[in-house]
Amino acid sequence: MFNNWAVTLMHNFVSSLLYPIIFGLGLMLLLALWEVGTAIGERFWVLKKFPSKVNLADFENMARERIERTDILTRVSPMLGLMGTLIPLGPGLAGLGQGNLAILTNSVTIAFDTTVLGLLAGIIGFILGRLRRRWYDEALRSTT
Repeated sequence: MFNNWAVTLMHNFVSSLLYPIIFGLGLMLLLALWEVGTAIGERFWVLKKFPSKVNLADFENMARERIERTDILTRVSPMLGLMGTLIPLGPGLAGLGQGNLAILTNSVTIAFDTTVLGLLAGIIGFILGRLRRRWYDEALRSTT
């Protein structure tokens, strides 16, 4: 059906993605923390001086960019978490087939950890995105 070299090549490529995905999850968590700090600043300082001291077009651009960042955080983080879940399960199941429970244990631990991290960053992004949409809508409504 498939050439053995093609399957090996695909397996090696997918396996090589695990560490970049873990790195990407770390970046998503840092972005989530950054966005929490930015949202606190928006809520208590930036939105307080709007609309009197901010150009409406600049404000709308800033709002759009910040909502886009949280949307990306919301969508990409769980995807990375899912990839980080599935990649180590292949070697884990192979280890189980060989009777090596240590490989399975390590793989399942990585799988669960990446799932939780991806979901955590996604939840933070979702909550911030919803809050920002409401805050910006209220601020824009107050100008009319």
